[in-house]
Amino acid sequence: MQLQEAIALKCGSPLLDDDSQEVVDGVILWWREEDGDLVDELVDALTFLTEEGHIWLMNPKMGQPGHTPPSEIQDAVPTAGLTQTTTFVATPHWTATRLVPHKSKR
Repeated sequence: MQLQEAIALKCGSPLLDDDSQEVVDGVILWWREEDGDLVDELVDALTFLTEEGHIWLMNPKMGQPGHTPPSEIQDAVPTAGLTQTTTFVATPHWTATRLVPHKSKR
């Protein structure tokens, strides 16, 4: 089972795509180093996020194509108005980092 399918099954509803303009409780952002400006993408992800919502930043593990170094993520997160809370290995090839908005920003 793919990770996205497992998440949808656990949530009990299908995941929305990146063109959706619905208010959401969470965002899963698949990010690779060559995808552009991480700060811009994180700020965009906040647009429809509820006050209690959070972002899961998915990044290829070290040694995988597209890996973004942790230092780049750590630099981008506060600039976007977020705080990094936890990081763990989500799959054999991806790590997941939970990001939450600063309370003062929301």
